[in-house]
Amino acid sequence: MGLTHIDGEGNAVMIEVGDKKSTSRRARAQGKIYMSRACFQMVKDGSAKKGDVLGVAQIGGIMATKKTADLIPLCHSLALTNSKVTFSLLEEENAILATCQVTCEGKTGVEMEALTGVSIALLTIYDMCKAVDKGMTIGEIVLLEKEGGKSGHYERPV
Repeated sequence: MGLTHIDGEGNAVMIEVGDKKSTSRRARAQGKIYMSRACFQMVKDGSAKKGDVLGVAQIGGIMATKKTADLIPLCHSLALTNSKVTFSLLEEENAILATCQVTCEGKTGVEMEALTGVSIALLTIYDMCKAVDKGMTIGEIVLLEKEGGKSGHYERPV
């Protein structure tokens, strides 16, 4: 399978989806941010000077899913039907696990929207906490699952 965003002359192109059938699409992605114990405790306690870290990060992640086509070159703009960002506090790791699930009825998948939502949610946490811990690490951003479209169902192997 070749690169779908490159034409025969090597030019960047947006994939034509006009003839594709509209189907129900769903994608789920996750990622983690690791931080110092003091920073983790501040987020957990809700005592950050900038406010509700996870609440703001949740809104940031949801907003990012709606702006993915503005951020990723050649990505189609989608009318999302739902976007949800959730967090799990991983106390033993001093980490926060962010998960983003996105759905739409459309002609192309929402994987990039889910991955963008997770990334921006984690970057928002970093931004709100950087005064306490500049050494935070963001990583392990992965597509967990996607449904719909020609390629069908994908679930990341455990």
